[in-house]
Order: sequence, then C-alpha cells, then structure tokens
Amino acid sequence: MHGARRPAIGVTQALPRGRGAAEQRDRVSAARITEQQIGEHPRRDPRGTNPTCWHKHPGSVSQGGVLETMRLGPPRRPRRVVDLINPAAVLLPAANVIMQLSSPSVGYGVLESPVDSGNVYKHPFKRARTTGTYLAAATLGTESDRALIRREVDRVHALVRSTGSSPVSYNAFDPRLQLWVAACLYRYYVDQHEFLYGPLDDAAADAVYRDAGKLGSTLQVRDDLWPPDRVAFDEYWKRSLGALRIDPPVREHLRGVAAMAFLPAPLRLLAGPLNLFATTGFLPAEFRTHMKLAWTAGQQRRFEWMLSLLRVADRVIPREVWLLSYELYLRDMRSRARRGRRIV
Repeated sequence: MHGARRPAIGVTQALPRGRGAAEQRDRVSAARITEQQIGEHPRRDPRGTNPTCWHKHPGSVSQGGVLETMRLGPPRRPRRVVDLINPAAVLLPAANVIMQLSSPSVGYGVLESPVDSGNVYKHPFKRARTTGTYLAAATLGTESDRALIRREVDRVHALVRSTGSSPVSYNAFDPRLQLWVAACLYRYYVDQHEFLYGPLDDAAADAVYRDAGKLGSTLQVRDDLWPPDRVAFDEYWKRSLGALRIDPPVREHLRGVAAMAFLPAPLRLLAGPLNLFATTGFLPAEFRTHMKLAWTAGQQRRFEWMLSLLRVADRVIPREVWLLSYELYLRDMRSRARRGRRIV
C-alpha cells in the first residue's frame, strides 16, 4: 500500500496465510510492541535496509518516551550511580550537605561565599535547581552537557576564595576540596540504596564506582586524583574523617538547612521537623557528633519505620519518575544555554 510503514524488526511485509499464520502474526505483533515500549531506534545494516540491532539514544531516559518502560523496586543490575536513585533521594540531601561542609574549608567557603545567587537562605529554589542540574549533567548528561556545567561552575568558583579574616584558608578551585565534595556525592547515591536494601554485590558496586568518577571530573578533579577502586576510596574516606570539624557558625547554618529554615513559614513548619529527623537518621554517627545532634533508640525505631515506608514507595513509584526530573533539568540547562541565560 502506498505510504505504508516498513515493518519493524525486519519481517516481510506480508504475513503468511494458512496453518500457523495466526500464531506467527501474534509473535510479530508482540515483537513490535516490545520494540516500541523500550523506545529504541534501529541501526541500519550497511548492506541492506533492515535493522540489525537496537540502541538507546545517549543521554536520554527513553527515545520514545521517558515513562514507556516502568521499573519498580531496586535495580537488578545497577551500573551507574543514577541507577541507585529511589525515594530516599527526597530526604537525604541535607545529610549529604552536612557531610560535604564538615570539611572546614568547604564549610567556610559556602558560609562566606560572595555569590548570593547560590545562597540557599536567599534563593532556595534556584539553589535546588543548580544542584539538580549539576547532578543530572554529571550522571545522565552527555560529554557536552558536562563540559557546559563545568564551565558554569568554574565561573562561580572563581569568586569563592578565603580572605584575611577567614577562619581557614580555602579556594573553591582546590581539587582536593572538590574531591571531598565528589566523594560525598558518590555516598549520596550509594546511601540511597544501602539504607533501603543493604550493600550492592561486588560487581554492581565496582561498576557504580567507576561511573561515579564523573561526579569529580565534572568539577576540577583529575582522573589521577579519584581513588582507583573502592578499597582505595574507603582508605581515602577514613583518612578524611580525622580532618573534619564543624565550627559553631557552620553548624548553625547547617542546622537551618536540615530544618528547612529557608522556606516560607507554612512549608517550613510542615516539612522542617520531618526533614531534620530524617537528616539526623541518615547521618553517620561521627557526623551527628560534629553537629551535636542526639539520637536515641526510640528515634532509631521510628527511623526504621520511615525506611520501611520508603521501600514501599519504591515499589509503587517507577524509577523513571526520578530520571524524568533529571531529564527535565538537562532540557532546562540546554534551553538556557541556547538563549544565553545563566545556568548557575
């Protein structure tokens, strides 16, 4: 028929008639549906016109649509840090920020930063967008996406340096400080999975760790600075813990972040206590000590109940919902770049 679409998966245009025809038509229809659902596109055989294999579009959740293939529960074979995202991502950010700012140079760098547009107390929603855009570009974006966000972050970091009155010396371009931030962000993704489901198997953990290097290289962390494997990372992490401290001004700032003091009153009163409780529960014991946050056996039991609810939520909220938020950040970043608008 004129204008008819070429059949997917390379089957002949006309299906056979007679015995077994119905079964074959069913198999072909099922194959077509499967190809359509996963949103993949064909690569043509150079010797002919039929597709020979199928590939996802890079940097996209799905070529045909983000929500075409719904996946519930923990991933079976995670290979990227973004594969570990789950509902705990909503309540973990403040705990991870505390971990990052426990490095005195990072803490005072944020506290004294002259870049008001990145101040969570003055521009909380812009700050959330900036952080989300960075994470989306680093974990799900293309090389050009990561290069773009790196340039924008570098432009802001160039303004963040200690002064003569600063309690500690810092420079936001210091790759050692950025390594600590990237290490904490790696923990952000791993913690999401481990709090709900326990440790990854070795193969998955190694694959996720290799992918996590992009969290540093999207900043100023050279490949040779990122610990080469998980054993080296654990050694680096343990060494770093001894140099951490949270001084009173930074602690007050972080306490407000955990309690969502930067939000308008109705939202703050509604969400602040829960977020502070969840933040305290997600923090490792040494970071709770730095923050002077008490934690009782009763609080731990309530925290376990909360984790149970998050596991239930992970069974009913597809991971594609979380990936969709990352893709929206990427689209917004690219759109801003095309229009010459600020990204960070």
